[in-house]
Amino acid sequence: MKFFLFHLMPYANLDLNYTAKYDTAWVTLPNSYFDPARGHELYNRYLDELELGDQLGFDGVGVNEHHQTAYGLMATPGVIAGALSRRIKGKIAVLGRALPLLNNPLQVAEEFAILDGITGGRLIAGFVRGIGAEYYVYGTSPAQSHARFLEAHDLIVRAWTQTGPFHFEGEHYDFQYVNTWPRPYQKPHPPIWIPSQGSRETIVWAAKKKYTYLQTYSPVAAVKRFLDMYKEEAQKNGYTASPDQLGWMAPIYVAETDERAYAEAKPHIEAFIGKFLRMPSQLSRPPGYLSAASAQAVMSAKAGHSIERTIDELLEEGSFICGSVETVARKILETQQMIGYGNQLCLMQFGTLPADLTRKNLELFGTRVMPMLHERIAA
Repeated sequence: MKFFLFHLMPYANLDLNYTAKYDTAWVTLPNSYFDPARGHELYNRYLDELELGDQLGFDGVGVNEHHQTAYGLMATPGVIAGALSRRIKGKIAVLGRALPLLNNPLQVAEEFAILDGITGGRLIAGFVRGIGAEYYVYGTSPAQSHARFLEAHDLIVRAWTQTGPFHFEGEHYDFQYVNTWPRPYQKPHPPIWIPSQGSRETIVWAAKKKYTYLQTYSPVAAVKRFLDMYKEEAQKNGYTASPDQLGWMAPIYVAETDERAYAEAKPHIEAFIGKFLRMPSQLSRPPGYLSAASAQAVMSAKAGHSIERTIDELLEEGSFICGSVETVARKILETQQMIGYGNQLCLMQFGTLPADLTRKNLELFGTRVMPMLHERIAA
């Protein structure tokens, strides 16, 4: 099993009383809530945390893209990946760029090729459709999301692998001269990972392409359902999915005892779910964004979820892993053995979790949980 330190870089200084006036921290929350001086401190703190994860032995670090939200401050994740590229030794996973939002996907082909060159082939290229809220920010039709994603993907992969210049003509993108400089370091191109909330179309397509599929934080039952779907689609395409092709991202908190972990994590994981993730359905799933089948699957996976979920509910469903070193290691091992995935993406800072607790969380997980899991999985 491989472990990746995933970071959202939230605006941890968010005034949580915003809910008295606004119903979400996405898109419409006034940017007067953002203090640039605090933002400066947070960016550098978060870069330090990612570098610490590399020093502690994580196989890689992961960053991602969100827009106009306190939930994550990485509007251009390539900037963050670039800042990390000369300092860390492990993989850098950009999970990912929201392809349908772009008018020119060749920007991603160039950006990722640069990162791959700087790191000498340590880039993992993550492609996503972007969650529904992003489409309000960019003014892009969510009904075109899937088609634009597929076409942008094809353009980027051809730009990486086909000698240019050549003409690319599609329904959404038309470029007379495709001739990407530089070319990526890895051949034929960086590995492609596909994170998703459980869109059936995305899972079917990722399995056909043999790309690594990542289920974002969800109850364990939903993670199993969606990763099993990938395995079934792999069989239909004539191969058996390997653990390396499957991953799960979950928030994790480790402390000296179960009781202490629970007490320290409680206010921050509840703020993460109830404040930072808070979003009306019209933002998260705008009309046309999901097919009927995918909408039903995603809604079923989240059935019964209230906006203000408690830590007890999160622990019961398994979407949050929290406890002592032994407890956290046991829960991850049990889930990994039940589902058979090979990539654990660890969200070690969430919401308002402060720097001292984040550092302790990272150090306990890196120095004690990971070695324990490596030993038990090898056995």
